Amino acid sequence: MSADNETEDRWAVAHVFASFNNTIISVTDQTGAETLAKSSGGTVVKQNRDEASPYAAMQMAETVAEEVLAQGIEGVHVKLRGPGGNLQQSPGPGAQATIRALARAGLEIGRIEDVTPIPHDGTRAPKSSGF
Repeated sequence: MSADNETEDRWAVAHVFASFNNTIISVTDQTGAETLAKSSGGTVVKQNRDEASPYAAMQMAETVAEEVLAQGIEGVHVKLRGPGGNLQQSPGPGAQATIRALARAGLEIGRIEDVTPIPHDGTRAPKSSGF
């Protein structure tokens, strides 16, 4: 019975929110109930404009990976989220750098899933300022 328990605890879920102003990483257990580690762009860089940069994302991913590896997690499934809604569906610049840094830090990457919220005919799009 302990072998089954160990295999469940080896994997976690990395929730990555990559907007164009910031990148937020939180790692939870597979159910999503318990947060194992979290970080955002403001904890790594001093200027607000640098929070969404790939450099900040890599630094955050390295610190999160260290915390998670210390807890016995071997791999993560990545759930990637962009701004969504009426905004752009593509994630910000920190998304790819985060996944790459998690892999380099020694974590095995399982599934990569895009969980960007897409409205089913939601609110009205902003007025275009074209001439």
